[in-house]
Amino acid sequence: MRTDIFARLDREPEPPKIEIPRMSRHRIALFGGTLAFYLAIVVAVLVSSWLVALDWKVMLFRPYQQWPELHAFLDYYVVLGQRGPTAVMVASWLGWRSWRQHTLRPLLTLGTSLLLLNVTVGAVKFGLGRLGPHYATQIGSAELFAGGDIFPSGHTANAVVTWGILAYLATTPRARRYLSALSAFVSLGVGLTTVYIGTHWLSDVLLGWAAGLLIMLALPWFEPLITRAETWILSVRARWRAGLGLRRPAPGGPGSPAPVVLPQSLSGTSNSTGITDAEKSCPAPETSGSVAHTGAGGRTRAHSPHAVRSERAPLTPAGSRRPPHADRAARGGTAPAHPVTGGPVAP
Repeated sequence: MRTDIFARLDREPEPPKIEIPRMSRHRIALFGGTLAFYLAIVVAVLVSSWLVALDWKVMLFRPYQQWPELHAFLDYYVVLGQRGPTAVMVASWLGWRSWRQHTLRPLLTLGTSLLLLNVTVGAVKFGLGRLGPHYATQIGSAELFAGGDIFPSGHTANAVVTWGILAYLATTPRARRYLSALSAFVSLGVGLTTVYIGTHWLSDVLLGWAAGLLIMLALPWFEPLITRAETWILSVRARWRAGLGLRRPAPGGPGSPAPVVLPQSLSGTSNSTGITDAEKSCPAPETSGSVAHTGAGGRTRAHSPHAVRSERAPLTPAGSRRPPHADRAARGGTAPAHPVTGGPVAP
């Protein structure tokens, strides 16, 4: 059983090297041709040319009455061009890609394209104010500057941008070709569906296709801005994480009390206060290099770094516990004489 398929769902160890599209001569030529087509449609509607007459013919044909069996399916299919559902679906996919590839570019590119779509398409919609087929008042009229907002078609332009961004962000040429064909098919179907239902004129759909394609062709011009925005966001995140790390107290850092381990006494018996009988009667003197500790009851105890055996026997109120030696004089007296050379000691 193959498991490498599931391994592709794991996060990559480092960001991959993705080739960013650039404004080549071919792309600039396509952008110029699409812009000319866009302006030609606007002028044709403004002067009420043959395109407006074609709009009326298609509307009066009423496709939704000619093929009523398609109406139920196309009511759901047109959702693929609606802003809210499509943005959520595509943003979810691109968000997972951003997490997997350690980069914010997919989400930032989607946000940039949707912002351009709202600004450009929205400005033309409200600027021309065209009414839809269901609200038309005069046969043969372009129905401009009447308070409408359907020219160009927002569903069509949104389908081109939302599904086209997947092809734009594809990492291989093969995936880019397949996704480009898929996005073209979906956007074409969404545009024709709005004409079938009767919510848009045919010229609205043509201008919506041109508007969405212009945004997709112009995206490479905004790549430097996307890169700077990603760098700034990542730097802010790094500073925020560093700030949280500085506020969190480090374990064992300066200012935290360190536990003191005291060695157990080797002579005597410890009482309830932890002080032996020998230490009560004769505390150890403080020498250089010793460390003083405060024990129970506020008594200061000195501990030498090396244990030194004392020659003085511990004294108690009852006297010395060590039996007296006949050949050893008391400390401070005269030491017994010993011969310089060997031999028996005189009695």
